[in-house]
Amino acid sequence: MHQFEESVYQLIVETSTNLPGDVRRAVNSGRALENQGTRAGLALSTITQNINMAEEQISPICQDTGMPTFVVHTPVGVNQIELKKVIKSAIQRATKDGKLRPNSVDSLTGENSGDNLGPGTPVIHFEQWEEDYIDMRLILKGGGCENKNIQYSLPAELEGLGRAGRDLDGIRKCILHAVYQAQGQGCSAGFIGVGIGGDRTTGYELAKQQLFREVDDVNPIAELDQLERYIMEAGNQLGIGTMGFGGEVTLLGCKVGVANRLPASFFVSVAYNCWAFRRQGVKMDPSTGEIGGWLYPAGSEVAMEEFPQKTEADAAGEAQAQPSEGREIVLQTPISEEKIRSLRVGDVVTIKGEIHTGRDALHKYLMDHDAPVDLNGSVIYHCGPVMLKNDQGWRVMAAGPTTSIREEPYQGDIIKKFGIRAVIGKGGMGPRTLAALQEHGGVYLNAIGGAAQYYAKCLKKVNGVDFMEFGIPEAMWHLQAEDFQAIVTMDSHGNSLHAGVEKESLEKLATFKEAVFK
Repeated sequence: MHQFEESVYQLIVETSTNLPGDVRRAVNSGRALENQGTRAGLALSTITQNINMAEEQISPICQDTGMPTFVVHTPVGVNQIELKKVIKSAIQRATKDGKLRPNSVDSLTGENSGDNLGPGTPVIHFEQWEEDYIDMRLILKGGGCENKNIQYSLPAELEGLGRAGRDLDGIRKCILHAVYQAQGQGCSAGFIGVGIGGDRTTGYELAKQQLFREVDDVNPIAELDQLERYIMEAGNQLGIGTMGFGGEVTLLGCKVGVANRLPASFFVSVAYNCWAFRRQGVKMDPSTGEIGGWLYPAGSEVAMEEFPQKTEADAAGEAQAQPSEGREIVLQTPISEEKIRSLRVGDVVTIKGEIHTGRDALHKYLMDHDAPVDLNGSVIYHCGPVMLKNDQGWRVMAAGPTTSIREEPYQGDIIKKFGIRAVIGKGGMGPRTLAALQEHGGVYLNAIGGAAQYYAKCLKKVNGVDFMEFGIPEAMWHLQAEDFQAIVTMDSHGNSLHAGVEKESLEKLATFKEAVFK
């Protein structure tokens, strides 16, 4: 079974490190619609660089490699028990090599298995078919976008859209609401898979199955093809934009499937996926285990198009025609309150000095305990990095931001308790954190979600680590940053870009209240 394991390992590495061609084309199309000088334009430029870096370095595009989910079709007679063992072995190897982050956590104890194996991990769906080859597909869907999945039970009352009935127009409203509620927390611009019908379990499965379709395919059901096209147009009019910064591109793909349902139940299930849409598949020879072909267009065949370099004359003309959205400011840690209070929403900051990672386990711990290092004037980075250790010590392999809103119950208290001046994450935070930033003198800095290679390059040295018992993603890593760039989206004056975009997008959502499909 050695060749089978090698083939599965190659599939995992390719999925984690190289976006397929159809996804790349969608990102390129989105980038072409944004102005280079805007926050959304800056985010898309960073995303483009990150995709190229991940491919060149064969490293994870995003540090959150999600819950590995395999869909495997096998000819009659293939031993699925042995194939499952091979998949698990390849998962262990890819985790050890830093191609996957150890993401399997005991739900009762919080203990990380360290190798991505455990009850329910990875997810493997087997189905027999009458073809003479194995069709194995893998999707790596991170927790940030997984948390923005949503399921509706019709009829329902939806914010901004009113009543959604048990008909095609009610389905339309549910999907638009799903795009709205994700905001920037799922690393927009994103892709959505929609499942109409089924029960609560199969509805979500159907939704995720849609993510295995190619971005540019055509739905064979005419009504659903019309619906997909409508959602793409309407969703991009909500103004949420890349990372929730506002802009022209909120949605890069929409795929809808339908299944029969019980008379008493009518579910609309939406699987949200970030721009780092990592899915790939292979055809395998059932007798040798060799790869006979890749199922999605190769990423290397589609170049990522970066914004053209500006001349000084171009930059001057653009600045005169469109004022800059913010200043560019260097922050050296530790940071003073005076420096922080000089910042405003829209400013682009470059951080130099030591920063500290902190996620769910650390925030819960710090509520009742002292910190292992002095955090006064410091920066907390919501990040669960991919780390590898060699003879020279620890190395940062991937280190993009995680979704910050999970820390809302803790963040304000921790800012005040330890004198933290800046929090880096993605998707913004809520009113309690905003009040603490205003009272104490702090800012929230939005890094570009999914840009794990771009930010890993900015983290030059691992100064130390605490709480390894929490597992690598949840440990507190002390990292030396250089030229780490992020955008002020919540400041010490009570301003929040996230609250503003959400309010404006809700107003735009309400314009789609009237029935379209009858």
